[in-house]
Amino acid sequence: MRILGIDPGIAIVGFGFVDKKGNQLSPVQYGCIQTEAHTESGERLKQIYEAVCELMDRYQPDEIAVEKLFFNRNVTTAFAVGQARGVVLLAAAQRGVNIAEYTPLQVKQAVVGYGKAEKKQVQEMVKMILKLRVVPKPDDVADALAIAICHAHTAQVTWKINEGSAK
Repeated sequence: MRILGIDPGIAIVGFGFVDKKGNQLSPVQYGCIQTEAHTESGERLKQIYEAVCELMDRYQPDEIAVEKLFFNRNVTTAFAVGQARGVVLLAAAQRGVNIAEYTPLQVKQAVVGYGKAEKKQVQEMVKMILKLRVVPKPDDVADALAIAICHAHTAQVTWKINEGSAK
C-alpha cells in the first residue's frame, strides 16, 4: 500500500509518500510545495492544487492521510490552512483515493507512543522508522512523513471503525 501523508499549509505543504509492505515502511518520495508570500490567495491555492495533483498522478497513492486542522489563536492562518486542506482533499477525492484525517495528538501517539511528544522526538522517530540518514527539512516534510506513518500504523483499525459506524 502506498500512503501519501500531507501536512497542509498555505506557504508550505509538506508531503511524503511511504510504501507499506507487511510491517515494513519505506520512503518513496518526500518534500514540500512552497508558495510565495505576496501572491494572491486564490493563486496560491491553485498552485497547491496543481502540485498535489501532479504528485498524486506520478506516485499513485492508494490512500492519503492529512493532518486535521489545529485551531489556534490566529484565525487568519487557520482559514488559510483550511483552504489548503480543502484543495488537497479535492485532489484526492477526484482521484478516488481513500482519505483519512488525524489530529496532531493522534500522529504523535502513533509515531512516538506519547500524544504530547515534542516536535524533535517525532522528527527523530520518523528518521528511525524510515531509516533516513537525516531528519527531513523543513519541519513540514517530517510532519507529512509522520502523518503517513501514523496512517500506516492505524489505517486498518480506522477503516474497520468507520465501516462499523456506517452500518
